[in-house]
Amino acid sequence: MSADSPEQRPTVLVVDDVPENIAAMIAMLQDQYRVRVATRGATAVQLASTAAPDLILLDVLMPGMDGYATCRLLKADPRTAHVPVIFLTSRTDELDEARGFEVGAVDYIMKPVSPPVARARIASQLALKQAHDFLRDRSAYLEAEVQRRTREITMIEDATIIALAALAETRDNETGNHIRRTQHYVRELARALRHDPRFRDQLDDETIDLLFKSAPLHDIGKVGIPDRILLKPGKLTAEEFEVMKNHTTLGRDAIADAEAQCGTRNSFLRYAREIAEHHHEKWDGSGYPDGLQGDAIPVSARLMAVADVYDALISRRVYKAAFTHEDAVRIIVEGRGRHFDPGMVDAFCAIADQFHAIALRYADPVAAADAEPAAAGAA
Repeated sequence: MSADSPEQRPTVLVVDDVPENIAAMIAMLQDQYRVRVATRGATAVQLASTAAPDLILLDVLMPGMDGYATCRLLKADPRTAHVPVIFLTSRTDELDEARGFEVGAVDYIMKPVSPPVARARIASQLALKQAHDFLRDRSAYLEAEVQRRTREITMIEDATIIALAALAETRDNETGNHIRRTQHYVRELARALRHDPRFRDQLDDETIDLLFKSAPLHDIGKVGIPDRILLKPGKLTAEEFEVMKNHTTLGRDAIADAEAQCGTRNSFLRYAREIAEHHHEKWDGSGYPDGLQGDAIPVSARLMAVADVYDALISRRVYKAAFTHEDAVRIIVEGRGRHFDPGMVDAFCAIADQFHAIALRYADPVAAADAEPAAAGAA
């Protein structure tokens, strides 16, 4: 198809109720443009909305809907709002011209029409439209490309986080789907709290998404704990437990180093760092590593504390059988105001069934087949 073929010519819609005027415009334009015609404003709006022309030549004085009303409708419709409108008029009143520009016209051509003047003004407006269309298309392309790259980066981030967390979990072969379960517990608990006045400002949708993304890194510091302690099939001695507690600060330091490399402390890594360092703090101040108390414990870490302990309780270990969901809920409630934020425990109780559903959905294969409830014991 050649560049001069009719199919590639710009389309001009001529709107005029006088047949002689339409015939004159067709004769003037048909060598350069594809010409469509309408004799009423309503017809012009319908034609343009079905297949938008490149430019509209619109008579001002028409029976029924006049040019001003027609132009308003065209500019109100997203399908035709970008189409330039040039008014055709025999009126020379400045107020009429001002009114035309107010409703969205880009120019006026006076009747009787001078072919050289009309062709020049039409060509000028079509050139401007072509430039605007290019910029609009370019902007849409760039926006789509940014969204695509953002999705791609997000997928890479998520995959990297899961891979790193899973690598840490391989050091402790009994945790299995622990990172997935705790990730979902944290999100559901945060959602349950986002309308609570205490947490409303800290748990918007974006923050909850970041918490979900960062939660798998809560035990990343375990990679620095010696196997003889991490994999010990029994209760740790006091000295061994002190070494085990270091996984919180090891995780914090590793994530802080990553933040420094990224040059920011406001990404999801902030929440990952808070969770890694403080998810073993307790509401009454008896936790570690810093003995933080109450609201001094970051919200992210308080959420993880509930999620982590619940999952530890319902999971089978070499030194204990799995607790039932009901027993795990009871133990969480018993820790209200001592181990856990009271408000978070109340929210947990309200959505405990959702925790149970997550536990079943991401159950460890061994746990699903062999776990038995324990009559008593420590998580």
